[in-house]
Amino acid sequence: MQTEIIQEGSTKIVVPVLEKRANYPPSSAPVFYNPRMELSRDLGVACVAAFAGKRKLSYVDVLGATGIRGIRIANEVGLEVAINDWSQQAHELIVKNVELNRSSAKALRKNANVLLSESYFDIVDLDPFGSPAPFLDAACRSANKMLCITATDTAPLCGAHRASGIRKYGAIPLKTEYHPEMGVRILLGAIARNLARYDKSMSPLLSYAMEHHFRAYLAVEKGAAKSNEMMKQVGFICHCFYCGFRSWKYGLAAHVPETCPSCAEHISLAGPLWLGKLHDKEFCKLVLGELGSRKLGTLERATKLVRLCAEELDIPTYYDLHKICKELKIAPPPMNNVIEALRRDGFKSSRTHFSGVSFKTDAPLENVKEALCR
Repeated sequence: MQTEIIQEGSTKIVVPVLEKRANYPPSSAPVFYNPRMELSRDLGVACVAAFAGKRKLSYVDVLGATGIRGIRIANEVGLEVAINDWSQQAHELIVKNVELNRSSAKALRKNANVLLSESYFDIVDLDPFGSPAPFLDAACRSANKMLCITATDTAPLCGAHRASGIRKYGAIPLKTEYHPEMGVRILLGAIARNLARYDKSMSPLLSYAMEHHFRAYLAVEKGAAKSNEMMKQVGFICHCFYCGFRSWKYGLAAHVPETCPSCAEHISLAGPLWLGKLHDKEFCKLVLGELGSRKLGTLERATKLVRLCAEELDIPTYYDLHKICKELKIAPPPMNNVIEALRRDGFKSSRTHFSGVSFKTDAPLENVKEALCR
């Protein structure tokens, strides 16, 4: 295996040399390494640092591959780090990177679910190639204070591969214009239900969709009472594909209408999924502070993403401006004008990180159309 040394943040890492050809998948390398995930890793350093503060917490990178994520946490945050991978080649590369950085991180070679089932960690970071579903139960059992979870199987979560989404996440996804948010909420709903089995609860700190992956940072607490309260934030989204109406119902046994209250057509159901907030504004401020104090390769993009998340309304679903304007047969106005018009009408409105041409609002669809047609 040919390798080279690259640098991310203030950390040097030995990685496989990727073939210089179009559409070469990182998964084809002997040990998985994706340079496009640098943004995710930069954010990971800032989020974990913001959460840990001055506490010396234990952290595990469950599916370490090269070890780049875990070694950066050890070097740049200073936590007690374990990096695991079952692959012999990956384990050897992790050991090399630990030695290269003179890191105190421990290199482990265990089945991921076995490791998580026999050990507890303050922070569990699950960053698989594909779906986190096979590891969710063990990760929820093991995490004492924080879960960091990535999903790259966006099609099952967003409704493009509906049957796969139902199998993996125990929920029905819908392919709507707000499908990235649908995917994030289906993922969070699955995590919440897994945590509840262990009388644990979660509070989303930062959850986002970016390119080909979803990522969630969740504060975890123990206690049956808190777990019961968390489960009240799980429910269903009702969506009408005929007129665009949407609403949501809380609870696993929620009563939902069979027909759309707006146009009387059939209404579709998505869930169970997470209906609570996706971000914590105070945590986002801490993350922005951590980003600003570090030399990061994706600083500008990471900062823009976190700011958008911090300003986003805590409302499930969003509207696609171009889609509505196409139906109304009008030219799309500037996004800021739309948001200001809705606010003047007494509604809340904001941009969303999910899409540059979309917005969130608590205004009913008919009021949105009225504002656009003025």
